[in-house]
Amino acid sequence: MYGAPNHHNSKKMLMLGSGELGKEVVMEAQRIGIETIAVDRYEGAPAMQVAHRFEVIDMLDGNELRSVVEKEQPDYIVPEIEAIATDTLLKLEKEGYNVIPTAYATQLTMDREGIRRLASEKLGLPTAKYEFANSLEELKEAVQTIGLPCVIKPIMSSSGKGQSLCRTEGEIEDSWEEALGSGRGNSTRVIVEEFIHFDSEITLLTVQAATGTYFCPPIGHRQEGGDYIQSWQPHTMSEENVRQAEAISKKITDEIGGYGVFGVELFITSKGVYFSEVSPRPHDTGMVTMVTQQLSEFALHVRAILGLPIEDIQLVSPGSSHAVKSSIESSDYIVSGLEKALAVPHTQVRLFGKPSATIGRRMAVVLGTGDTADAACKQAETAASYLDVVTSNDTES
Repeated sequence: MYGAPNHHNSKKMLMLGSGELGKEVVMEAQRIGIETIAVDRYEGAPAMQVAHRFEVIDMLDGNELRSVVEKEQPDYIVPEIEAIATDTLLKLEKEGYNVIPTAYATQLTMDREGIRRLASEKLGLPTAKYEFANSLEELKEAVQTIGLPCVIKPIMSSSGKGQSLCRTEGEIEDSWEEALGSGRGNSTRVIVEEFIHFDSEITLLTVQAATGTYFCPPIGHRQEGGDYIQSWQPHTMSEENVRQAEAISKKITDEIGGYGVFGVELFITSKGVYFSEVSPRPHDTGMVTMVTQQLSEFALHVRAILGLPIEDIQLVSPGSSHAVKSSIESSDYIVSGLEKALAVPHTQVRLFGKPSATIGRRMAVVLGTGDTADAACKQAETAASYLDVVTSNDTES
């Protein structure tokens, strides 16, 4: 039973993290009458612009997080990001609050060591070889064990922050500094992973719902510095690789538990499919589903959270998404070139409306469709090339 928002019988959803993904979740929740509260560390975040109300807190401060939860008494607590006081979420869950998909999932997937050991050592999933290090000297030893090239990442981070490809011994110290400078919290622990020579990397959006497990068509993606630049759907794969990917994804999401969309990242290689990472929430590469699927990843996430029926996931058109990032730092910016971008056939532009631009920050996404995924990629890439983040006194458009 669902009442009207802001009434005594409404269903409340508290979004922890209010970026562009949270904004889409909030809008999908509101379409079926859910009362929404957006929470983030800064005012004016994208989801705050559409939620019924918002709160600004330090989400790594357990006391501030608890205060908001006890004030709002939400039916659903929905983390959008990793940087949350997960110990507090665990306690809140034990007290009866419903954390999506679970507080355990939020804590586990924030910790690369935990998820890697779970996938490889407990579940026996194929993964890259890995070692851990707590100091520069231990890192040098770990690199020697794994071999070069290798990937070095902080234990706790998101969106590729702090990740680097180490090709030579001379780059080890730089990789160490990069990991320490960009990781979450005060941890000096890093993971060293074997570099997998893959044919492609994909996201398999996996929906865990009351009625079973569902898979979206595979999404291919291209990254730079560990952060996605472009994604497309469907990604061409052999039936055997699809079968392996679905089996891996179901195994890891079954183990983590809870309802919702999981973004499972996988490497497709000549030797088969390897598990890479999993996010217990909609995935940035999955923004493409806003133009490719009958139900986007955000609509699917809300339905699964609420225990509503999930129908067969239908692909309505091949499509692509292309990120638009800022090359400037400014609290007084504009995005130029919108007219030219929208003149490219079969494209849409989503400006996120973030209150400030920083170098490398994702400010918009271009969505394109086409007869094939390749054609859609070209459309989206062309449109994105016209968009630029500039200071407001720059009159070029």
